[in-house]
Amino acid sequence: MKIEGNGIKTAAVNGNKPDDRGLTARTDARSEGSPTSSTVQLSTLSARMRDIETRLGETQVVNTARVEEIKQAMAEGRFKVNPEAVADRLIDTVRELINTGKAS
Repeated sequence: MKIEGNGIKTAAVNGNKPDDRGLTARTDARSEGSPTSSTVQLSTLSARMRDIETRLGETQVVNTARVEEIKQAMAEGRFKVNPEAVADRLIDTVRELINTGKAS
């Protein structure tokens, strides 16, 4: 399984477009010819979400050491597949998927 990107989408709010960090800048023109000002408003929830996003991006999804260990065991013929355990886990996964689909 390969997961790319952080998977978090940021939507435009009130017609303002978010930048690459998910921050929305609003530009107000007070009168013609006057300078514009940009304001950025972040809630504490927004800051927490950015922190969670950063930590999730740094989290290792796959235990590469364990994968290499299994590859080595397979190459050496030491890896034994337990078909009953594989079947049981497959059935459990299908049941979970079915139940999740009903809850939606």
